[in-house]
Amino acid sequence: MGSRRIMDKIEALRRTALFGGLSLAELQALAGTAVERRLSAGEVLFVAGDEARGLYVVAEGAVRAFRETLEGREQVIHVERAGATIAEVPVFDGGPYPSTVAAEEASTLLFIDKRDVLRLCVDHPPIALAALKLLAARLRRSAELIEALSLREVDQRLARFILEEARSRGSLTDSGLAVELILTNQQIASRIGTVREIISRSLARLQQNGLIALEGRRATIPDEQALSVYAGLQI
Repeated sequence: MGSRRIMDKIEALRRTALFGGLSLAELQALAGTAVERRLSAGEVLFVAGDEARGLYVVAEGAVRAFRETLEGREQVIHVERAGATIAEVPVFDGGPYPSTVAAEEASTLLFIDKRDVLRLCVDHPPIALAALKLLAARLRRSAELIEALSLREVDQRLARFILEEARSRGSLTDSGLAVELILTNQQIASRIGTVREIISRSLARLQQNGLIALEGRRATIPDEQALSVYAGLQI
């Protein structure tokens, strides 16, 4: 294997919360055992219920974890981008993969065998602490998702999605905080637990109520605090 590829793997491992604290020699050893996997957009990495042999590091691109509802709809649980790890839970509880994971876009991942992960946790306690923090964050996000799906109306969930997108990658303009909605209505529906047709109507209602302004796929939030209150978020 070329030195360039090893260095790319080391850099990908170094960006993660789990393995970032390892020494260069340890990262080199781990990179030597990591198996690279390339996915095209939409390609499935594994399916919920599959036997879990280890976790994955997202080196490039983005992947989404989801479950299918009884109606056959996709409910996205979380999306992870470069620098993240995915499928940590079964490494520690010994169970199968709890969700299906597919590529949001062309992506490169590194597979780490669970035996190597557990060995590192024993040899380097800070990795175990980082894993606990990561799993706690996953639990908190799952609780927030359950709350949103069970207690909030679709318009509120959509408002929250737009606000979070704007805060993470939007820009301030003279008219307010603006963001390009790069996901399709179908993809947004999968994020917030509804269907595509309702997204169109909800967008229209948010605009009619003056909470957002739409120009094509560009959403502008004229009053961030008002949308935050409506979505049930704190500014």
